[in-house]
Amino acid sequence: MDVVESVKMASATLLANRLRSSLTMLGMIIGNASVIAMIAVGQGAQKYASSQFESLGPNILFIVPGSDRGRQRTTTLPKTLVLGDAEAIAQEVPTISGVVPQVQGQLTTIFGNNNTNALVVGTTANYGVVRNHDVERGRFLSPLDIQRGNLVAVLGSDMAERLMGSTDPVGQTIRIKNLSFEVIGVMEEKGAFLGSSQDDVIFVPLSTMANRVVGSTSPFGIELTFISISAKDEASIPAAEYQIRNLLRLRHKIIDEDDFTIRTQKQALEIIGRVTGALTVMLAAIASISLLVGGIGIMNIMLVSVTERIQEIGLRKAIGASQGDILGQFMIEAIILSAVGGMIGTCVGVGGTLLVGWFTPLETSVSVPAVVLAVSVSGGIGLFFGVVPARRAAQLDPIVALRTA
Repeated sequence: MDVVESVKMASATLLANRLRSSLTMLGMIIGNASVIAMIAVGQGAQKYASSQFESLGPNILFIVPGSDRGRQRTTTLPKTLVLGDAEAIAQEVPTISGVVPQVQGQLTTIFGNNNTNALVVGTTANYGVVRNHDVERGRFLSPLDIQRGNLVAVLGSDMAERLMGSTDPVGQTIRIKNLSFEVIGVMEEKGAFLGSSQDDVIFVPLSTMANRVVGSTSPFGIELTFISISAKDEASIPAAEYQIRNLLRLRHKIIDEDDFTIRTQKQALEIIGRVTGALTVMLAAIASISLLVGGIGIMNIMLVSVTERIQEIGLRKAIGASQGDILGQFMIEAIILSAVGGMIGTCVGVGGTLLVGWFTPLETSVSVPAVVLAVSVSGGIGLFFGVVPARRAAQLDPIVALRTA
């Protein structure tokens, strides 16, 4: 069999039926484009989640009150962390570089005639260092503000705009729960974390928040919403987690289940990675159905083509064409349909991936393995579904074919 001649004949036959060939390839085009785009979206979601957690701060750990099992049994957050725990961690754990205790709540905030419900965070002076968040204008809370319980506040960029619009916030006075706070600074824009703005917040001294805004009812000290901790480096995170857990168990006199939970960036990223990985596989599997449908379409149209070309097949076999020649021609036609559809679908998928990257926050990129996989699968599907009509054409008896014609 002359492969070049068979390719020329197959191409001429397909071009003679452009509309039918184009509609047949449509399934392969949609399938390839969907697989490539869906894998890119899944990987983009993983990168986006990673960047979101990295924005929280370098080598960060979080300690929250209550165990996972305990939080599942109740809707109220247990009050098991106090300021003394944070101070003990800062003094006794050598593998950390900073500790930030936080008390926060949603409180009514007033500036002039503007009234809004704001997230107010009571914290300490080293919040910006641990959480990788700098001041844009003015200054942040100082140790003296914390010590004296000063009525001062630092606004997130979104909160400053929402409360004061074009007015320079520094030096202005806002009211939080009937207390007047002087605005001493505005934070740099940090962006959203998993859809929640990190800039729509007000920072006040921890002592002021605990003693004068929300109050402290614990006999063991100021109750904390959670504690943020920065390890010295990434390699120190496991040791820091181990040391913090042992210290808190000793302080809380725990024998059985912990009454606190330690979360690390790595653990959160692993969870997000598993979720987005499963999502990517699911999306790719759904998109792959289009490839299967496209393959069935190729088989269907090739069977129709065999029926229409019975006379041609009979004449070719009558003048000496072998079963291999007929088989090869129809197989080549099926492969051309699937391969061209696959290449066009790849271009569409790459274009869709770039558009998603431009118009969404997802950091999408073209996955070369995904492209290779999609094109290989589409070619394989074309070959597989082309076998049945090709064998049917090759096995036609020339005499029967000529009589039928």
